[in-house]
Amino acid sequence: MDTFEFFNNGQFVLPEKEADFAGIAWSKHPTFEGVELKHMITARDTEGQFSYHLVRIAPACRIGSHIHETQLETHEVIKGSGSCVNAGSVISYAPGTISIMQAGAAHEVMAGAEGLYLFAKFMPALC
Repeated sequence: MDTFEFFNNGQFVLPEKEADFAGIAWSKHPTFEGVELKHMITARDTEGQFSYHLVRIAPACRIGSHIHETQLETHEVIKGSGSCVNAGSVISYAPGTISIMQAGAAHEVMAGAEGLYLFAKFMPALC
């Protein structure tokens, strides 16, 4: 099993709560074709402080340029390749890459030929 599948089938563990990620459904991104999200840790879980999302971007698809006015966002690349335009700078995405988008910074993500799999984390929570 690769690293992505470990997280896809992993679990959220707190002293008072456990949740299996395998039971969380994938949802299509409402705007960007070929992008799916698994909302692993939501605002409900953290009292709005942060949220964690697994993201699958199909080969040659993209998350178009957008801005989160109030959230800092991080990307942790787990599998695949691609690139991110973060505040005008192009960053190559490969497993092990971490990128931080400051609140108010325009950013977009493009998947390479094998697709792109990443964690997107938001502070405060996106949803």
